[in-house]
Amino acid sequence: MVVISASGVSKSYGVETVLNDITFSVNEGDKIGVLGVNGAGKTTLFRLMTGEEEPDSGEISISSKSGIAYMHQHAEYTSEKTAREEVLSVFSELEEQELKLAELEKLLEIDPTDELISRYHSLQEKFIDNGGMTFRARTASALMGLGFKENELDLPLSQISGGQRTRVLIAKLLLGEAKILLLDEPTNHLDVKAISWMEDFLREYKGTVLVISHDRFFLDRVTSKTVEIENCSLKTYNGNYSYYVKKKAEDRAAAEKLYELKKKEIERIEGIIEQQKRFNRERNYNTIRSKQKSIDRIESTLVKPEDEPDQIKFSFKSLHGAGNDILIVDGISKSFEEKPLVSNVNMHVKRGEHVFLLGDNGTGKTTVMRMIMNELSADSGDIELGARVITGYFDQAQSDILPEGSVLDVIYDAMPQSTLSSLRGALAAFLFKGDDVYKNVSDLSGGERARVALCRLMLSKCNFLLMDEPTNHLDIPSKEALENALLEYDGTLLMISHDRYFINKLADKIYAIENGTVNCYNGNYDYYLSHRLTDASHAESQKSEKKPNDYKLKKEAESEKKKLITRFKRVEKSIFDTESEIAFIEESMASPEVTADYQKLTELTEKLANKRDELAVLYEEWEELSEKVEEFI
Repeated sequence: MVVISASGVSKSYGVETVLNDITFSVNEGDKIGVLGVNGAGKTTLFRLMTGEEEPDSGEISISSKSGIAYMHQHAEYTSEKTAREEVLSVFSELEEQELKLAELEKLLEIDPTDELISRYHSLQEKFIDNGGMTFRARTASALMGLGFKENELDLPLSQISGGQRTRVLIAKLLLGEAKILLLDEPTNHLDVKAISWMEDFLREYKGTVLVISHDRFFLDRVTSKTVEIENCSLKTYNGNYSYYVKKKAEDRAAAEKLYELKKKEIERIEGIIEQQKRFNRERNYNTIRSKQKSIDRIESTLVKPEDEPDQIKFSFKSLHGAGNDILIVDGISKSFEEKPLVSNVNMHVKRGEHVFLLGDNGTGKTTVMRMIMNELSADSGDIELGARVITGYFDQAQSDILPEGSVLDVIYDAMPQSTLSSLRGALAAFLFKGDDVYKNVSDLSGGERARVALCRLMLSKCNFLLMDEPTNHLDIPSKEALENALLEYDGTLLMISHDRYFINKLADKIYAIENGTVNCYNGNYDYYLSHRLTDASHAESQKSEKKPNDYKLKKEAESEKKKLITRFKRVEKSIFDTESEIAFIEESMASPEVTADYQKLTELTEKLANKRDELAVLYEEWEELSEKVEEFI
C-alpha cells in the first residue's frame, strides 16, 4: 500500500531552486535512505512531507491511516520530567488503563459484583493485548540500548547532556504509535553500541522509515531502498547504500557511453552531408535533407549526463624523517574527581600505521588523545613521541578555530609564509571559492568548519595525524574524499571515529577502550567485531611483566565463552518454562470456576502480571546474550 506519494513537487527559496518537479512514492514498510550532499534539499523534502512547508507546485499526499513522527537533525529538546517519565508519556493510554485497573481492584475488594468483574476482566484483556505488561520494560530497554545507564533513567532532562536529551527524543519516536518515521541524522550523538541497537530496532520495526544519514554502515544495515537528491532532481534505487553506489556508477557509465555514441553518430552523418554537398547535385541534396533529419532525431534524444556536484579534492603530504617508533604509551592512567576513567593504557604506534581508538561515549577516548597531545597530563605512566615526529591534531569540536575573522584569516594565521594565491587554491579544493573565503567563521556550518580544519591540517605537512571524529558533519562525498586522501597519505594516523565504514576502509590496527583499559586488535572493524572477546592480541594492552601469557589469555577467553553460552541456554530454558507457566495461568483464568471466584481470579491475575514481568526481563537478557553469542558463531 502506498503511504506517501509526491507528484511534480518543486520548491525554491528566492532565486535558488532546491527541488524541481520531483515525483516518487513510498510503500508501507519501506526502509528508505535519503541521500544528497549538504544543502541538496533532503531536510526540505522532510518538511514538505510533514506540512511544515508547502511546495511551490505539485502535491504530496500522506495516507490518512499513517501518522508521521519527525526527528529534526538539530532537535532542541528539554523537559522537567525524567528520561524515563518522558518516554513513558508515549504510553499514556496504557498508564491510564493501569490506573483504572487499580481503581477497579479496590472496588472489587469492597463489592465484587458480576458487572465489576466483567469490566475488570475486559479492561485487563485490552491492557495485556496492547502491551500493558511490557511497556515499562520496553521503555527502560530502549533508553539503556541508546546508551543510558540505569542510574541516569530517573534524572531530570535538565540535568543531562544535550546528546542524552536527543536520545530521549529518539526513544519516544521509536516507541510511539506513528506508522511513518522521518529521521534526520539520527545517529548523531550516538556511539557504536547505541547505533547498533537502533539498527536492530529499525530492522524489526513494522512501519515505514525514511532516514537522512551520512552513516554508510548504518544505511547498509537498515535500508532496502535509496533515494538521492542531486541537481534538484530525485532518483530512486531499489537497494541499500552499497547497491546505490554500484548502480549509480553503472548508470552514469552507460549514460556517458550512450552520449558519446550518439555524438559520434552525428559526426559520422555530418561527414556524409559534407561529402554530398561537394557533389552538388539534386539527388545529393535529397540525401542531405534525409541525413539532416536523422541528425535532428538523434539530437532530440541527446542528453548530456549532468555534472556531479563539486567535491573536495585534496591530498595530505608529510615531512619525512621520522623513525620507526612514532608513539609509545606506557601504562598511563587518568581519573577525574577521584573516579578512574582509564588505567594502565599501553599503545605502540609504528611509522605508516593507520590506527583507530574506539570505545563507547564517555570511556575516555578524547582524554587519551588529549594526553598524547600534551593538552592533559596523565596521573601516571609515560607518553613518548618518536624522533622527528611532527604532530597535527584535528579536534572534533574545532575549538582551536576562533570564531573571529574569516576563513582565509584562519588559514593564513596557520601558514603565514604561504602566498595568498596558494592559500586560495587550497581553500578552493575544500569548496571555498570566490567570496566564500571571506565568510566569517562564526557563520559557518559544522561541515564548513570541519573543511576549514582539514584544509589547515593538509597544509601543515605533519607526519603524524591525530584526528578526533574527522567525519562528523561531513556529507558522504566529502567523507569519501577524506578517505581517499588518507589512504594515500604517506605518514602515520591515529584516529577516533564512530564511522564504521570509515574505520573498515582505513584501519590496520584498532585500540579499543574496554573496562577502563585499552585492548589491541590487529585488523579493521570487521576483524575487531569478530575477535574482540577472543583475540590473543589483547595481551598487548598489558605490561609484559604483569600480563598473563597468550596461553592463559586463550584459556580465560574460552572459559568466558563457555560461561556465556551456558548462561544463554539457561535463559532460553527459563523463557520456555515461564511461557509455559503463563499459558497454564491463562488457561486456568478462562475456566468457569475461576471466573466466578473473584479472589482466585485476582490472585491469578497478580501471578500472571508477575510472570509476564519476569518474561520481559528474560527476553531483555536473552537479546543481550544472543548478540554476544553471535560473535562466536
